[in-house]
Amino acid sequence: MNKNGVDICLINGNVITMSDKLPRAEAIAIRGEKILAVGTSEEILSLVSKSTRVIDLKGKTVLPGFIDTHVHLTEYGLLLSSINLKNVRSIAEMKEKISDFSKRAKKDEWIIGFGWDEGKLAEKRPPTRWDLDEASPENPVVVFRVCGHVCTLNSRALEKLNITEKTPPPPGGEIDKDPKTGQPTGILKETAAMMVTSAIPLSDERLYEILKAACKEAIRHGLTSVHCIVKSIQEIRAFQRMLKSKELPLRVHILPFVNLLHHVSKLKKEFERSKDYLSLGALKIILDGSLGARTAALTEPYSDDPDNTGILWFDQTTLNEIVYRAHKDGIQVAIHCIGDKAVEVALNAIEEALRRLPREDHRHRIEHASLLNSSLIKRLRRLRVIASVQPHFIVSDKEWLPSRLGPERIRHVYPFKTMIDNGILLTGSSDCPVEPINPLSGIRAAVERNGFFPEEALSVNQAIRMYTINAAYSSFDENKKGSIEPRKFADLVVLSKDPFEVPKGKIDEIEVEMTIVGGKIVYAKESLLTS
Repeated sequence: MNKNGVDICLINGNVITMSDKLPRAEAIAIRGEKILAVGTSEEILSLVSKSTRVIDLKGKTVLPGFIDTHVHLTEYGLLLSSINLKNVRSIAEMKEKISDFSKRAKKDEWIIGFGWDEGKLAEKRPPTRWDLDEASPENPVVVFRVCGHVCTLNSRALEKLNITEKTPPPPGGEIDKDPKTGQPTGILKETAAMMVTSAIPLSDERLYEILKAACKEAIRHGLTSVHCIVKSIQEIRAFQRMLKSKELPLRVHILPFVNLLHHVSKLKKEFERSKDYLSLGALKIILDGSLGARTAALTEPYSDDPDNTGILWFDQTTLNEIVYRAHKDGIQVAIHCIGDKAVEVALNAIEEALRRLPREDHRHRIEHASLLNSSLIKRLRRLRVIASVQPHFIVSDKEWLPSRLGPERIRHVYPFKTMIDNGILLTGSSDCPVEPINPLSGIRAAVERNGFFPEEALSVNQAIRMYTINAAYSSFDENKKGSIEPRKFADLVVLSKDPFEVPKGKIDEIEVEMTIVGGKIVYAKESLLTS
């Protein structure tokens, strides 16, 4: 840090501050971890000393560093080193990938795949244990559906987890069984699928390496902060180790799973010293599944499955107590709700907690809020609940949404503009690895909507706000980051082009040239570094 002046100067840029005080500027002065000044290149150059590093942006665009409010870094790291099934178009192709991978695997090593979607498979069905047995009979195999709420195990994996025809499903989950033989098909849903992740052995070193790989990808896409969902103390310790060893390149706001609620109060004290880089956030509660897997909880049955209304993980009474306990302890909740029934149950629980213990600035969150109606939108506004949404779902879900919901309900899926017009604060996220980690992909989806009810499209400004100042607000950090202003953290992303100027369909083609976190360049293209 240069005690007498400026450490880094960014000049000749197109600075979009996301601040009403000075919406556009040319240059930024950085001192230590924070922004010292924003203004014209001439003004900023007047602050330069001999030790200042001056970077000529040559007209490139600067935005506040992107913030993803819902990401799974452990699962993303696993995906980067496992079998990517997002592009497979048949079970035969899936088996071929698994077979090839298993040839390189050690004895008894778990083989993990992620991303299949039965709607895109030629067979139009999920894979079964017997399909996976043909591909890899010796190693335990698990392949997760793209939503992460359904998985299939082979026979070896079922044996490892002691799942037999006599195994009852856990509350809020399903273990699919052959109707003739009663044998498990290997297909697990919701809580049953989630328990598999916890059962897969992952050494501390392996976890550390996959988290480093995931973080590296995040900063390459301009992310300076993520709200990361974690299921175990082991993951939290891995992040703490990364911070201590100075290998954590971005800010991580941890959303612990509900099973860690009893640890949260103790952990809060641990995080006080590191809260600017590693902080403890909202309690993550999963309430239902996904529309693609037909496990999202709906008030009316699925149009293509008339006997099915989805799965709720918790009944109303149980959820009320969980939410109230967190609320009483001053902990935000972030409740996963895809279906309208789940949103209703979640809002009931938040409203009950606020009735028992009123608090104006609670900032409780609904994650996803995919299917709504006018009544739910009014309640979201009245209760001041934040919605953490994933715009890229529109791109991924467009093909099968009509069959799942029918012509009337589909109009109420991802109604982003209606929500904003009704005063609901939206934050942007990817749910990676479900969707791409690139925030520009989410921004494009929000403003273009892939032709899906274009009247719900957002402006570029509204979409960027979701990934910057709105996201910062959702973690009580709006005075520290989210906009480019003096005294805020120097968390910045340099883009090759201005997202306000390129065609909407080209926004995700904009390249990230540099990522700066706390005044430190954590990613940059060589051409910009040598300018």
